[in-house]
Amino acid sequence: MMNGKEYIESLRKYKPTVYFMGKKIESVADSPILAPHVNAAAMTYELAHDPKYEDVMTAKSHLTGEKINRFTHIHQSTEDLVKKVRMMRLLGRKTGSCFQRCVGLDALCALYITTYDIDQKYGTDYHERFKEYLIYVQKNDLMAAGAMTDVKGDRSLRPHQQADPDMYVRVVERREDGIVVRGAKAHITGAVNSHEIIALPTRAMGEKDKDYAVAFAVPVDAEGVVMFFGRQTNDMRRLDGDIDCGNAKYGTVGGEALIVFNDVFVPWERVFMCGEYDFASELVETFATYHRQNYGGCKVGVADVLIGASAAIAEYNGVEKASHIVDKLTEMVHLAETCWCCSLACSYEGFKTPSGAYMPNLLLANVTKLNITRFPYEWSRLAQDIVGGIVATTPSELDYKNPETRELIEKYLKGKADVPTEHRIRMIRLIENLSIGAELPESMHGAGSPAAQKIMIARRANLDLKKEEAKRVAGILPDEDYQRVRGEEKKE
Repeated sequence: MMNGKEYIESLRKYKPTVYFMGKKIESVADSPILAPHVNAAAMTYELAHDPKYEDVMTAKSHLTGEKINRFTHIHQSTEDLVKKVRMMRLLGRKTGSCFQRCVGLDALCALYITTYDIDQKYGTDYHERFKEYLIYVQKNDLMAAGAMTDVKGDRSLRPHQQADPDMYVRVVERREDGIVVRGAKAHITGAVNSHEIIALPTRAMGEKDKDYAVAFAVPVDAEGVVMFFGRQTNDMRRLDGDIDCGNAKYGTVGGEALIVFNDVFVPWERVFMCGEYDFASELVETFATYHRQNYGGCKVGVADVLIGASAAIAEYNGVEKASHIVDKLTEMVHLAETCWCCSLACSYEGFKTPSGAYMPNLLLANVTKLNITRFPYEWSRLAQDIVGGIVATTPSELDYKNPETRELIEKYLKGKADVPTEHRIRMIRLIENLSIGAELPESMHGAGSPAAQKIMIARRANLDLKKEEAKRVAGILPDEDYQRVRGEEKKE
């Protein structure tokens, strides 16, 4: 397993094509714009070597028997599922940001299950191919970017109906040694500082969409792969210093990118679905279940940081004992822990699939993520309420460090006399970073928007069983348990 420094050094061996603000980034490991995201991902490697966190950060490979980073592990029990979300919360607390490796992990787990199922129906060898690839990822401790979301074009049309057929990633050529793919994936977390890209279909497919039913893996610097690093709220503050960033070390969310596959060749050993359109829906649903499970872990870990920052700024302002402040902080804790309960519940209620891998409870995983589309907005609102309007009006770091103006800012941005002004400014900026920036839309749309979760919840709600239970309680249907209790004979 790599440690944090070794991970950063490993990025220098890759030469991905990455553009940002009209310029090509020459070194992912050395770019000041990418540095916070690289640092956050490095923590997934570094903590795996800390004895305090070994239990949640590492696992034993069921394929090789070797000790591996949990971000490359296929869950073998419900306890594995629980340790996964415990790992997510730990890393959220440590970074106050997105640490990016969970999408790739969930892609690995979804492919492990789905390739097995495809092989059972069609007699293909996808599962064996995938296991060889998984061993490669585990042995080299690689970070994979899970790439699911296509750019989609006209949302009212299916993939094969698009005016431009490249609006969904597709196979444009089949060769003896592999396939050639074209298209683009959007909003891909951690893509630029990953080692591998794992592409999955983004929706259910029909027979006419079979060229779009493709799953594969390529190195991040494969020929024809071009990435555009996305803008973030206040991203250029990274070039001005560290105070105004709020979270200068680890950034905001995951550093998403648009990935273009410009006629990229993929050898057959790295192809895990090719035309099996009837399994596209299963793959999407399986991936989404794993990924939605995470959010009560990682987002709650980040919430722990925001709650701590809100409590600290109240103390710096001298209002920490005010009843309304205590009430708001308590409500923030309540909201966060509710989401945590959901992640634990869907993990403990997980089940073994035919492949042998364990999967979270589908209904509860979607409930977890639906809560995350709402509750972070409320705990962020409460944080903004506690910190006050200064969260949006604080003078710049450059003014604070300017010898001509520093004394005035030191004097007039003071809170409690024994708290340094700089500490107060730093905490204000951290709250701004966590409660106003890209954290919120990521909570809304990461792992699918609320409509996606509601569709899955409706499918899994089992309303027929609930109606049957209601009719039994109402006396419309017989209640055999009640009849036994009362000693009544069963009525025909």
